[in-house]
Amino acid sequence: TRSLTITSGDQSMFEKAQGEKVTLPCTFELSEEDEGPLDIEWVLIPADNQKKEQIIIMYSVDRVYNRYYASMNGRMQFANLDPKSGDGSLDILNLKAADTGTYQCKVKKAPGVQSKKIQLTVLVKPARTKCSIEGSQEIGKDVTLKCVSQEGSPLLSYDWRRVSGPQQLPTTSTLNKDTGELLLKNASREYSGTYSCVASNRVGTDECSIELNVTPPVNTAGIIAGAIIGTLLGLSVLCFLIFCCCKKHREKKYEKEVHHDIREDVPPPKSRSSTARSYIGSNRSSLGSMSPSNMEGYTKTPYSQVPSEDFERAPPQNPTFAPSKVAAPNLSRMGAVPVMIPAQSKDGSIV
Repeated sequence: TRSLTITSGDQSMFEKAQGEKVTLPCTFELSEEDEGPLDIEWVLIPADNQKKEQIIIMYSVDRVYNRYYASMNGRMQFANLDPKSGDGSLDILNLKAADTGTYQCKVKKAPGVQSKKIQLTVLVKPARTKCSIEGSQEIGKDVTLKCVSQEGSPLLSYDWRRVSGPQQLPTTSTLNKDTGELLLKNASREYSGTYSCVASNRVGTDECSIELNVTPPVNTAGIIAGAIIGTLLGLSVLCFLIFCCCKKHREKKYEKEVHHDIREDVPPPKSRSSTARSYIGSNRSSLGSMSPSNMEGYTKTPYSQVPSEDFERAPPQNPTFAPSKVAAPNLSRMGAVPVMIPAQSKDGSIV
């Protein structure tokens, strides 16, 4: 007795890149003896045998049921709109790394039952590949060029090539395709140029580039000598500034001391106003002792002018008065102050 058979090819393994589309084949033929209803199921078999199989899509009684597996909602469908025609292949859109697994197609039409397993591997293309340089870029030194992809499914392979100048890598270079390291021993000026790294796996490639500039070694002795000389010059300038500040401070202190000594040794000068007052007062006292005849001569003397210092030092002589005929008694022995008494002259005037 002949029953239904699955007629899709023998290919049981598929490798696709993330973001692409895959069609898992599942074609079949029915026999005359298969009279029951047609059921087509796609099941995801977990890698852990302890977990149960998960139905992801099913066709039964002319209807499609695709709400069983939430992570694939909207991304899977039957390749043929009418699966009962003999094509129950499955389309998965916008593949993700989590879609990797074993898928099984089951076709049932009583009394016939057939199934087929397909292994799907979703690979991630290399992406965000970065190039870097490790080591000193000096003549005679060893330099290592590194290449690493931040994304990408294993197994990744790295390959370096020279972009500028000679296309071939230096003869002293050693390449590790698994780690992406290119070792350049005893580097020379001829090694300078642009290098490119290509990271690849079975589903894609990605690349980066870097510029290598091999220079003569740095003169460390000259740098050290220059640093020492610069330090000594800096210290010299600092010492000179400190010396200038101290000298200026001592000069200011000396000026203050000298000024203080001069102010203590010299007496304060007398004011002109006090001199004038003393002069006027002395003259007033003299006028009080004068006779009316002598007052006439003093009225002509101006008192509005303030005497100078020379005038104060040498007081003016009293005007000469005519001697009186009547001599005043000598009262100096009695301790009395002499007083001038006016006398009458021959012509009758008072002197």
